Amino acid sequence: MMALPRTLKGELKTNEPLSRYNSWRVGGPAKQLYRPTDRNDLALFLQQLPAEEPVLWVGLGSNLLIRDGGFAGTVIVTAGALQTIDVIDNEITAEVGLYCSKLAKQAAKAGLKGAAFWAGIPGTLGGALAMNAGAHGVETWDSVVEVTTIDKQGELHLYNADQFEVSYRYVNLPENQWFVAAKMRFEQGDKETELELIRDLLKKRNISQPTNQPCAGSVFRNPPGDFSGRLIEVSGLKGLTVGGASVSDKHANFIVNNGDATAKDIETLIFEVQQRVEQEHGVKLIPEVHIIGEPS
Repeated sequence: MMALPRTLKGELKTNEPLSRYNSWRVGGPAKQLYRPTDRNDLALFLQQLPAEEPVLWVGLGSNLLIRDGGFAGTVIVTAGALQTIDVIDNEITAEVGLYCSKLAKQAAKAGLKGAAFWAGIPGTLGGALAMNAGAHGVETWDSVVEVTTIDKQGELHLYNADQFEVSYRYVNLPENQWFVAAKMRFEQGDKETELELIRDLLKKRNISQPTNQPCAGSVFRNPPGDFSGRLIEVSGLKGLTVGGASVSDKHANFIVNNGDATAKDIETLIFEVQQRVEQEHGVKLIPEVHIIGEPS
């Protein structure tokens, strides 16, 4: 671990294996990795980075495939760091390191309706904002009122939700800015009804998804009018294996690490599934996961 300048309070590591910071448990090292203590600490750290330094933000890493050669830049980890949450009437303001599951539970306990779907999103609010994560017909930006971002100079920016172009799994975040917090507004509901909905969603998720194995969330976006999982399954690809990676037998839109997979195994399998589905059905599946870093 590197010694920090006196003004910084977070945790700085060099040559840190990124397999520890993503849900597939694969990937090479980061040149350096920083976990800030709060927004002020994050701003100070960003101000000290060279202007040309590549920066990657990681929450729980549940929508990332980091290649075996790692990331030749700085990784900022928000999970376990930027996690404040405030509930006032029917509005919630939360920082991006907050787990989506905790956001869902806090909203339910406050009797707020429309946040239960987050219980099944295996990531942080930051990732959900960046990709407009959704489930069961509800999306993250349905409830967003305003967001706070931070730029490479450590400056904060406040935006209204309508200043962003948002669509299915897409948000046009300004270049070299990253989300640090969001304010969301919900309808008033019933506490017990919302808590029961969360319990039901989690039960169904555990039955239908490979939650007991290292994997990301859904690998591919759903094409218009169809489901990627259905197309993969009817193509006979459940169980298809490359090295230590397999298409899940439980849910075809999940790729699991059987214990010894490399990022190359997973990336190769993603490409193979794309090709086979396109050959069978004429539909080119678009990855929902972000593939980053250097090949080994």
